[in-house]
This record gives sequence, structure tokens and C-alpha cells, in this order.
Amino acid sequence: MLDWKDGQPFSNRFGDVYFSTDSGLEETRHVFLHGNRLAERFAALSAGESFCIGETGFGTGLNFLCAWQLFEQTAPSAANLDFFSVEKFPLSEDELRAALALWPELAAQAAVLLARWRRRVPGWNRWNFSAGRVRLTLAMEDVEQALPELPARCVEAWFLDGFSPAKNPEMWSEAVLADIARASRAGGTLATYTCAGWVRRGLQQAGFEVERVQGFGSKREMVCGRLLPTDAPSALQGAGRRIPSSALIIGGGIAGCAAAHILAQRGIAATLIESAPQLATQGSGNPRGILHARFGAGMNALHRFVLAAYGHALALLDDAVPADGELRSECGLLQLAATEAEAKRITKLSAQEWPAHVLQAVDAATASELVGMKMAHGGLWFPAGGWVVPPQVCARLADHPFIVQRLGCEVTALERTASGWRASGEGFAIEAEQVVVCSGHQAKNLAQFAAFPLQPVRGQISILPATAASESLHAVLCAEGYCAPAVAGQHVAGATSTFDDAATDLREIDHADNLAKIAAHMPALYQAMNQSLPPCRGCGRVAAQPPGTHRRTPSGRKVGMGVESQDANFSTPTPALPLHGGGSVLAGRAGVRCSVPGATPLVGEVEPGLYCSLAHGTRGLLTAGIAGEVIAAAMCGQLPPLPQSLLDALAPLPRVRNKGQCAT
Repeated sequence: MLDWKDGQPFSNRFGDVYFSTDSGLEETRHVFLHGNRLAERFAALSAGESFCIGETGFGTGLNFLCAWQLFEQTAPSAANLDFFSVEKFPLSEDELRAALALWPELAAQAAVLLARWRRRVPGWNRWNFSAGRVRLTLAMEDVEQALPELPARCVEAWFLDGFSPAKNPEMWSEAVLADIARASRAGGTLATYTCAGWVRRGLQQAGFEVERVQGFGSKREMVCGRLLPTDAPSALQGAGRRIPSSALIIGGGIAGCAAAHILAQRGIAATLIESAPQLATQGSGNPRGILHARFGAGMNALHRFVLAAYGHALALLDDAVPADGELRSECGLLQLAATEAEAKRITKLSAQEWPAHVLQAVDAATASELVGMKMAHGGLWFPAGGWVVPPQVCARLADHPFIVQRLGCEVTALERTASGWRASGEGFAIEAEQVVVCSGHQAKNLAQFAAFPLQPVRGQISILPATAASESLHAVLCAEGYCAPAVAGQHVAGATSTFDDAATDLREIDHADNLAKIAAHMPALYQAMNQSLPPCRGCGRVAAQPPGTHRRTPSGRKVGMGVESQDANFSTPTPALPLHGGGSVLAGRAGVRCSVPGATPLVGEVEPGLYCSLAHGTRGLLTAGIAGEVIAAAMCGQLPPLPQSLLDALAPLPRVRNKGQCAT
């Protein structure tokens, strides 16, 4: 909670000001920018080089905005800035807006930060600014939890800006200072407003050479420091590492388009290769897709990844496809507590502390008001959830001057060359320094991915005609299936999941599955659409497979109500009721997604110069963007967007070597 004293932000929690009452702006410039000699260091960067700043205590964001402003004023246009910060008690959107209003000369940067701020989630956040050349990685968690997750030797300069050491000693503990030293490059610098003796001694013990220098305003002294050389190896090359000039991205779905976009923002010439004659022909080709972030109370590695991806995806979409109701709608999404298992999950999850802009637990009455239709159950409300048009997202991401599209080119072989890699197929061969494979289960056709446990998963959506009654639905509903609000007189509902099935024909029984899920868990919506649904041949009733019945897939998998499992004792399937006229009158679409055991995507380096972004399953609209950030950071030797524990969970090679034992 932000308080104010004499027109300045004040923290009652720590009994301290956020910045000097003389001038917060000039204090930041004197202590942190001049104290780390940033103007001259930014100016000395070469095209393509990166500089990384670390900070303890994001507060109002003033230090970040000042560093960003200085970087744009002094650094070469092709240089990059990474800014990492930690904040356990982030301000609300209104509080941040009020604080930033104190500095009109930073208004342009502040407006962009505020637009990102409403996308913040607990844990790690990655947001891009200045067309991707400035990146903020903000860990909204305890500093002793965040700093050990940084790579070793990655930070060039530190802003040590926690509240007063006497009032917030945890921010200045021996463990924190040791982690700061571990994450610093040899010769890396620090600056802080405090000159407390025990802080100076702690920094010296951690390996810094420190000195007291002239402070700002009424504060007589401050401290600057430099990390003494060590023999410890650097995890990231950081400043001085050359960004690759070119990359091949194989696969033109959401994963490939996102990776190409993020590499292009780094100035890398990206060739996007797609076997089909157009982008987004498989799982990314549905007319509408929902932004559905689902996780459990335990928040395992997969769930923490999805949460970080959710915040990143919303910010990425704000730039690529603003919510206008045509290509994207931020209408909200309701996860219904429609089964005993879901009610238990939602109860446990809602018992945790969540920001209201991320999710809210609601009862049936509130849920009904939010979605515009009577709901039999409450659940979790995601205010920023909604739907997008995936092919348009792909098209927007791939529309960049550094991206060349090669459509109708099926890559059948990848080979190393003296300067990088060659991708070839019938009638073509293309070379580049680096390669990113994003082609879903078809990646197994390449020798380097033959051992990967990639599975095709067929999914079918149904396009349902709206009625006057169903038009009142104005949010996405999710249970074991989902249904989106009507657009142009049509709802999109789905989706089935059939493992080891790569066919894309439309099937009556899959339409019946989708209808059955609506009937079972969204009865008011089903009733509202009842008059528009095709009747059963013979009895005249609307066709819907009864909840709990199953059917056999071509591979022998049992599928029903959105759950897939192997069942050796499964025998005769229960058939769905046939739809009117001997064939389905419902429109729809079937596409093929890719999954792996455990459902955590495979993202990272496979061998030098070869990366992958695979197996995003049903979550690709959320997870593809941050996966692209992971790959770009690894490829360019820059700060990763996720903590090391999540990078380890995503890493492909350890999981492929233990095939079938994927991290969850």
C-alpha cells in the first residue's frame, strides 16, 4: 500500500521514503547512473552488444525509466539493454500511475510501463520496450528467492536500492550480497545510496572493492563498488558476444512465428520456413482460440511456466493484435467449478493470495453477472482472458522487415556447415548461422529429433450457430470443454483431444463430444443454443453424446469429456447419436497439436546452434512467445526471461535422454 508524505511516495511497511525528497529523479541519476558510469559504458557498446543491469527494489520504476532514457540517448541503435529487478511488494496500477506522474520528462517511457503493468503476474515477468531492444525482467517475489535463479556472471552493473538497511535488513543480508557477487561479471560495478558500515563490509566479503564517494543532496556519502576478478567461468557472454546475423525457423505456426518475431527484434535476419502454402495451417489455424491459463494449487514447474507465459503473452498481444473485438477480445474467461475435482482445485487455488487483475474466485451469482448468463457453478474469473484469431496473430508476428517467409518448403534434412546450418528439401536449400525447429510432431522426421517423444494430438472444434438467447454470453466459458461468445452469429466450442491421430477430417462424433461438454457443464448456454443445434435423425432431439461415454480412436486411445488415457480393458465404444441428414450440418475444424509426456514444452538448445520450441499442446497461444524469448536469450548470450529452475524444466536434452520421464 503506497502512502504519501509531503507530496512524496512513502512506505508505511518499511517506514521509509521511496527516494530523496530533494529530487528523486536527480538522485537516481547521481547515485545509480553516474555511480555506475553508465553513459560512457552505453556509448562504448558495439552494434548487437548487450548490457545487463541488476536492481534490488523496483519500487516506483524510476531507476528503470531513467536507465532506459539514458540508454536511448547514448547507446548505438543496434545495442540491447536487459534490466533485471526484484520487487516483493509491487504497487497497484493506480499507485504506480500517481508516483510516475511526478516526473513529466519521463512521461513517454512511463506510459509504456503502465500499459505493461496491468499484465504483471506473481513470479517472473518479461516485457519488451523500444521494439525489443530494451527488456525488463521483473521478479515479483522475495529477493532471496529470485537472485539464486539468475545465471552466474551475467550482470554488468547493479542498482542496490532496497529500503534503508536498518529498516529492511533482509534486502542487504549476507546471502543476498553473495548472490549479487555470483551473478556479476568480473569487473562489474555497483552503486548504492547507503554507506552503512556493515553493508560495506558485507560487499567486501562478497568480493567487491568498495569506496565511499560524494552522495546526493543532503546525504554526504554513498558507496560505489567493483567486483574483483575471479577465475569463475561466465554462464552468459553478455557484453562482447556477437549476436548471430541469421537464423532459420522451421515451422510457421504460433511457435515459429513468435520465435522469428523475437529474433528479428534482436536484428537477426530470420527465414521462416513452412511446408504448407500458408502460415498457421495446423493447431494455429482455428478461426478463434482462447487465452486459457490453467494451473493447480501446487504451482509446479509447468504451472509456474504457464503463469509467466500468460503475463508475457498478454503484453505481446497488446503490441501485435490490440483487443478490438475483431481479431482479439479481452472479454474475460471463467473456469467453472463444474466437477468435484475442479471445485477442489479452484478452492485450493483461490485460498492463495492472487492479484485481482490476474484471477478472482467467484460464486455462481457473481459468475452469472460477469458472463451475462445464469451459471450453475462459480469458479475462477480471469479478467484479462478472452479470445484471439490465431492465424492473424501469426501473420502479425511474421510481418517484420527482418523476416523472410519461405512457404511450401518442406524441410527433410538439417546438416551442419562450416558457417552454421543448412536446411534442405525438394528443390531448395537454405543456410544460416542458427536453426530453431518449431514444426510440432513433424520434427521427428529430422534426424536430430528422431528420439524426441513427440506425439500428434488431433483436436476438433465446433462452430455453433448463435441464437438471440445465446448472444447474451459475453465471456469465454471453460470446463472440460469451452465455448466463446458469439461473433458474427457463431460460437466456437471445443475441443476434442485424440492422441496419436494426425487426421484432419471432420467427425460427427467429435461434434457430439463438444456438445456434450456444454450440455453437462454449461446447461443454460446449451439450452439457449438448443433451437439452433441440428436434431438427431429419427427422434428429433438435439444430438449430444451423454457425459461419461467414450469412443475408441484409431490408435486405441479412449477419449471422452476431454480426458485421454490408455485402457487395456476398453471394449465396445458407446456411439454418439447421428446428426441430422446422415451427416453433420455443423461447421468446424480439425487440427493437429503436439504434446510430450508430462505436457511441459521442449524449449532450448539441442546442440550448438540448434534450438527447438516444441510440444506446446493446447497452450501455444500463451507459451510460444516466452519460449521464443528463452531461445533468443540463449542464442544471443543475454539474460533469460525465466528463472533457472524453469529453464531446466523446459530443457529438451535431459528429458529426451530419459524418454517418457518429462518434468511436470
